[in-house]
Amino acid sequence: MSAGRQYHNIALVGFMGAGKSTVGHVLAEILGFELVDTDKVIESRAGKRISDIFAEEGEPAFRRRESDLARELESAHGKVISTGGGMVVNPENLESLRRHALIFCLWASPEVIFERVRHQSHRPLLQTPDPLGKIRELLGARAPFYKQADVLVGVDYRAPVETARFIAASFRRQRAGVAAAVSA
Repeated sequence: MSAGRQYHNIALVGFMGAGKSTVGHVLAEILGFELVDTDKVIESRAGKRISDIFAEEGEPAFRRRESDLARELESAHGKVISTGGGMVVNPENLESLRRHALIFCLWASPEVIFERVRHQSHRPLLQTPDPLGKIRELLGARAPFYKQADVLVGVDYRAPVETARFIAASFRRQRAGVAAAVSA
């Protein structure tokens, strides 16, 4: 973590099924912040599900919407931002989040992710004969981006409320440390 950064928000990054939305709801409640689920915002603005955006417009169009939203959120304060699983693969999006948010990566194993998402038909990247293999492939490709988060949080054996409490405590400590360093 960089001591000179100012944090107004928390960004949750990580692979689909890691629990970003679930943890985000609990975390927002703990901190009194507003939850911004980027996938839900994009769906609402587009008037269709992400799977339909992928099917009708293609992945590049969806990624453009993600980048536009990432830049828009730079002026936000008091938000828990639950990102789509691929948002931080674009280095510009990661840097955009870094300008205003303390970034936590929720890290889950491929097997746990598979168990969580295997019955979800709205995951366009997993519509393949070998979804576990696809999860391993995508997670391996995205891991270098996820590992650029300020804090990695293993979630395989943590309940969402436990994860949210850990993140809230970490965020409060970091903000207090930054404020102390600025005033010194």
